[in-house]
Amino acid sequence: MTLPVSPFAIISPFPAPALTTSNTNLSHSCHPFYHRFKPINASSQISLHSPLCSQSPSTSSSSSLPTKTGVIVIGAGLAGLAAATRLQADNIPFLLLEASDAVGGRVRSDLVDGFILDRGFQIFITAYPEAQKLLDYSPLNLQKFYAGAQVYYDGRFHIVADPIRHFSDALSSLANPIGTIADKLLIALTRVRVLTQPDDEILSAPEVSTVDFLREIGFSDSILDRFFRPFFGGIFFDTELKTTSRLFDFIFKCLALGENTIPACGISAIPEQLAAKLPSNSVFFNSRASSISVIQADSDDFTVRLENGEEVKSELGVIVAVEEFEAVKILAGNLDAPVQVKIPIRSTVCLYFSADQDKVPVKDPVLFLNGSGKGVVNNMFFATNVAPSYGPPGKGLVSVSLIGSFDNVGEEELVEGVVKELSGWFGEGLVGSWKYLRMYRVGYAQPNQCPPTDLKKNPRVKSGLYICGDYVASATFDGALASGRRAAEALIRERTLSKV
Repeated sequence: MTLPVSPFAIISPFPAPALTTSNTNLSHSCHPFYHRFKPINASSQISLHSPLCSQSPSTSSSSSLPTKTGVIVIGAGLAGLAAATRLQADNIPFLLLEASDAVGGRVRSDLVDGFILDRGFQIFITAYPEAQKLLDYSPLNLQKFYAGAQVYYDGRFHIVADPIRHFSDALSSLANPIGTIADKLLIALTRVRVLTQPDDEILSAPEVSTVDFLREIGFSDSILDRFFRPFFGGIFFDTELKTTSRLFDFIFKCLALGENTIPACGISAIPEQLAAKLPSNSVFFNSRASSISVIQADSDDFTVRLENGEEVKSELGVIVAVEEFEAVKILAGNLDAPVQVKIPIRSTVCLYFSADQDKVPVKDPVLFLNGSGKGVVNNMFFATNVAPSYGPPGKGLVSVSLIGSFDNVGEEELVEGVVKELSGWFGEGLVGSWKYLRMYRVGYAQPNQCPPTDLKKNPRVKSGLYICGDYVASATFDGALASGRRAAEALIRERTLSKV
């Protein structure tokens, strides 16, 4: 997940000049085609059909799970889909086994009362280098955020604006309290620095925590607490900013180069685009892998066993593309040494509300950050201001994000607390009219990437067995995609060398 704002930002008081957007007035064509396949048994195979968009394939089929294939990819999130795409490019036979009822992993969307709800606040940055190679942006119909944010501090809003895209907004913001003029100069210098560094250099540079890195650069406590903590804390799900400075620099560079967007038909459109290009009989849902075993000693052939007892043999290898905790379980017995998953893992809670259009206080596609240091809300935005297709005609969709799991707080109490807090931002009469829709508690939103890190881990576990996922690379959409490709390429190289 990433949040929208340019890293070259200058700031001004609210109310601000009207924010412009290039978003088109979309029809609600995503909604009538929504449906969710639910296979009856674990080996039911279904052709891939987007739940939200009419552009995706409409055919479906069902078949039993084969007993043998070339490569088995476990997990149909972004990493698994990228691995499968790379295998397909070399005409290598594979099966993609997914434990849930659809592709995407954590990148999923639901339709609730006519609203598209992404499972957690997720933003797609168009400058992600791996995504640019793998995805076709045009069919995604990416809807842009305003290149800036509104920061709530001292009882009012202050705008953060990218001077490259919104010069007049940025110029009028120099004197506001979200950082000093020196801070804004340091942001500009940081932008120049990251834009002159190759990605590989950034991802392998000497590292410290982000908060220590920002202090070493010379940023003041005011901009650390009022901007960097809510903004990058929302990206890392880590408001203490203990995450590696390598990830900070990589995200900073992508934000400087790209637009911050969401697909018109929901964040799930990204994995669904990848899945739609795979062979129709290659993806199996509700097929949860439980273990991997070597068929015989000194063999590179593996058997993957599913929770329902079914088994599939791989003749070329296995790629494990699931979250780190799950990967450790599946790989038990195949690891030379115990793996310690870094804790705490990063968690988030996302709440959605519907609103009548006249109860949406702004019309701009802008992100709101909590720079006050108080309360539970970290950031929020009006999703239908960015993508009108996220809601039915005449309705607005409100997305509110919290950092942490809030395991000890019940749903009703959490909703009441959020409503009370946002009433202080926008007024009790307005917020009190919103209707609560749904809450997503994302226990594993991201791996912990505090130093020390290796953002380009070797995907090879042993001959014929590989791992991928954002915990193997950077905790971003791009990291997941790149790790999947690298795992598939490692398998291909090893198989080629073994033949030689």
